[in-house]
Amino acid sequence: MIIAFTAISMILFLLGVLGILLNRKNLIVMLMAIELMLLAINMNFIVFSILLDDIVGQIFSLFILTVAAAESAIGLAILVAYYRVRGTIAIMFINLMRG
Repeated sequence: MIIAFTAISMILFLLGVLGILLNRKNLIVMLMAIELMLLAINMNFIVFSILLDDIVGQIFSLFILTVAAAESAIGLAILVAYYRVRGTIAIMFINLMRG
């Protein structure tokens, strides 16, 4: 049972890595891939927390979910502000943001 959940978590994490590696043009898809990776890590924490009968992994998972929600909200806010200024969200033009 543990091996199945760990395998699912590994597959989700690898899908997130592939989403980042294969899609270098769309920033929204990259943010979703990062969220997928964080959710795979959370699933791993929860599975091993249940296996070891310890609540710390589940609490740590809640902290990671909180950070992931804040990261996506701030990332999308920056993305919307960048789109309003530049008119595009293509990653190749993001290097123009340097100060």
